[in-house]
Amino acid sequence: MRGNDIFYSGEEIKFRAEVKEYAAAEILPLSNDFDEGTIKIREIVKKLGEKGYMGVSMPKEYGGQGKSVVFEMILCEELGAINYGVAAVHIASSLFLGYPLVRFGTEEQKKKYLVPITTGQRVSGMGMTEPTAGSDVAGTKTEAVLEGDFYILKGEKRFIGCGSEADFLLTFAITDPSVHAHKGMTAFIAETSDPGFELVKVFDLLGWVGVGVSHLRYNNLKVPRDNILGKLNHGFIVAGYELDAERVAAAAAGIGMARAAFEIAVKYSSERKQFDVPIRTFEGVNFKVADMAIGLEAMSLLNLKVARMIEEGVTASKESAISKLFAAEGTFSVVNDALQIMGGIGLTKEYPIEKFFRDARALSIAGGTNEILKYLIQREVYKEFGL
Repeated sequence: MRGNDIFYSGEEIKFRAEVKEYAAAEILPLSNDFDEGTIKIREIVKKLGEKGYMGVSMPKEYGGQGKSVVFEMILCEELGAINYGVAAVHIASSLFLGYPLVRFGTEEQKKKYLVPITTGQRVSGMGMTEPTAGSDVAGTKTEAVLEGDFYILKGEKRFIGCGSEADFLLTFAITDPSVHAHKGMTAFIAETSDPGFELVKVFDLLGWVGVGVSHLRYNNLKVPRDNILGKLNHGFIVAGYELDAERVAAAAAGIGMARAAFEIAVKYSSERKQFDVPIRTFEGVNFKVADMAIGLEAMSLLNLKVARMIEEGVTASKESAISKLFAAEGTFSVVNDALQIMGGIGLTKEYPIEKFFRDARALSIAGGTNEILKYLIQREVYKEFGL
């Protein structure tokens, strides 16, 4: 039994073993092809959907497994241990629109959009970040103007995961420019089949290869009035709900990646010899191993706490920000130490450490930069003190 298994139920432990076996047998052999672009996002989504993994935490009546956020966390961790890009595709296509649909969607919206998302038949994503609005979501410039039974969306979205292949996008746009964005922004379900949708470019990123991170443009894209998600001008409420779950999932995928790097480094340090002894005998190496173990333990338990909070319906805005920030910093530290232990061979593609390093660096920016998360955390702390 793993030491942390005491914090998981028997069903959760069994699920982890199932996902780990699946990821090693089905995702690992495809990993290089996915990174090189010969296997596309849609194929990954379909594959995960056929196994039921695109809807792990979605209701059974809409094609999901009806499991808790903890199961989602376990899935993301084990996918991240194999290929963070695959985990990121799952998160973007399943959770970004899926979670808000479960909470705010009408019955018609759930049947039309949630079912194909959870079964892997369609790819979805979220249009939030813009060229001039990233950490400052209130700086959103995309506008939606009502004309008859349709809202006409005009604006741009940037750094959108799965944007290159998404069929549906949870899109945030200003519907009342006369008030602050907190009170004048609305969430829409936009379909990319509309002629007003334009894929400007797919970014060639340092990490997260294969995730289709894109620059999109809405050229008077038509969205039916019925495709408002939640209430008119309540977009910030929808966004806040989505972000908590996203951050737990992103943290989990990072933790999985860090764990994989740790395991590789530990084994390598026992096999690699210098001065006729394994390098693990040197404090410069084995103290790094100790630091890595400490970081992994702390990251894992903190993220589990937040997942349990969300599972129980407890507000976790501060805690999800803390966990995502801690995981982003911790994952990079672990992967960086693993690379240092590996030395020159770690820089080559003979081991996945160099890929982990690139993916880990991106984690401190995507889903909320480390700096904006610190801002959110301190804000919540002062609120708790009534200050």
